[in-house]
Amino acid sequence: MHAVLVGFGLGFFVALQLGPMSLFLIRSTLRRGWAVGLAIGAGVAVIDAAYATLGAAGAVPLLTIGLLRVVLGVAGGAVLIVLGARTLWSAFRVRTGGELDYEVSGPRRAFVTSLVGTASNPLTIASWAAIFAAASARTGTSASAAAMLVVGVGLGSAAWMTALASGIAIVRRAVGPRAIRIADGIAGLGLLGFGGALAYSAVHDR
Repeated sequence: MHAVLVGFGLGFFVALQLGPMSLFLIRSTLRRGWAVGLAIGAGVAVIDAAYATLGAAGAVPLLTIGLLRVVLGVAGGAVLIVLGARTLWSAFRVRTGGELDYEVSGPRRAFVTSLVGTASNPLTIASWAAIFAAASARTGTSASAAAMLVVGVGLGSAAWMTALASGIAIVRRAVGPRAIRIADGIAGLGLLGFGGALAYSAVHDR
């Protein structure tokens, strides 16, 4: 099977899992629209491809350094906790269309926030390394095959995020302020939970 197709499938189905940035994309698309959702999805795809590259390049040994793992995990958890707290704050104080969400005020800002949020868990490099080890059995271990896998991962991740943003943008027309506040509450709690779990595991597993 061609490496790009394998990578596409990996990127698509890994992105399909509900995670903190999926929650962030959903609530931001509900509030700000399709363009902001696409920008967040693009940021997720860029970091997925970057981490897949690092995993394929053998960066995993760096993550065995105890102090580095703790620093990365705590920093990543803090980023998600901040995003979660701000999202919960929006759920309690915002009227639809009247919010001042600096992090997603436009596609460019949303893209940057997505990059930071997705990069908040660099320990996923290890997961991508394991995935690549399995995928190489079907695509080969050459540099060109690895590069095609990475390209496929980015495309697959972007495809799912685009589909998610598009679906939410359609739903957005039918929901009211109460539904958006509920989405904010769920997303905020989810981000806080993911952030706390990431920081705890980084310290506890040291």
